[in-house]
Amino acid sequence: MNILQAIGRATLNAGAAIWDVFALFFKTLYWLFFAPFIGKFIGRRYIFAQMVFAGVQSLMIVFFVALFIGIVLAMQGAYQLSQLGAVRFVAALISVSMCREIGPVLIALVVAGRVGSAIAAELGTMKVTEQIEALETMALNPVRFLVMPRFFSLLVMLPVLTVIGDVVGMLGGYLVGVYNLKITPGLYIKTNFEFLAMKDVMTGVYKSIVFAVIIAMIGCYQGLNTKGGAEGVGRATTLSVVASFILIILADAILTGIFYFANV
Repeated sequence: MNILQAIGRATLNAGAAIWDVFALFFKTLYWLFFAPFIGKFIGRRYIFAQMVFAGVQSLMIVFFVALFIGIVLAMQGAYQLSQLGAVRFVAALISVSMCREIGPVLIALVVAGRVGSAIAAELGTMKVTEQIEALETMALNPVRFLVMPRFFSLLVMLPVLTVIGDVVGMLGGYLVGVYNLKITPGLYIKTNFEFLAMKDVMTGVYKSIVFAVIIAMIGCYQGLNTKGGAEGVGRATTLSVVASFILIILADAILTGIFYFANV
């Protein structure tokens, strides 16, 4: 009976958490699209600062992750394709796999680890030090002033980082293909784009938008519901990263099925 009670309690808690995350999401959409924040919101510099933090300051790590992933893909793909006498198609392998799958997912995981954890830690610290209650006392909505800027910054910057990561990953493959596999630059570039369709690029962009929503909502939800002082902040940060990772992989599987498997 204790096991059944534990399962039931965990199920109810999970259901309540999902409901609260969706409620937070719709409140954020209200302040983003329906409330007149563009003309009257006094914190536009704060939104810009969040975009710099989420995007510009993540650029270096995204660059190196995408570059080395492109290099590894090229080396692994060349090993297999050389047995078929089709080494030049390593360019197509890298371009399609980076744009469709590897680029959006890996970059989202990197951003979730860096930005999502920072969001949860920052809002969690504000929660346990009663700064959020102070905002409410001054009739300032925490969703408007804390959640919406972070949500908007990720919604804009994660797709940008994804496209940059795709290009850098192709560059990594180019370095291996041209300087190690001795494929001529013109042939490599031609093969790189010959099999890459606009659908592949847009699929990655659409995925990154969904991943941005997941990272922002999970980070903000965990931060706003932090309890227990410094220990609670650490727990909320950890839960934010773990939940974001799981939901990103789950969302990727669902979206891949929708885009590429539904009509098979």
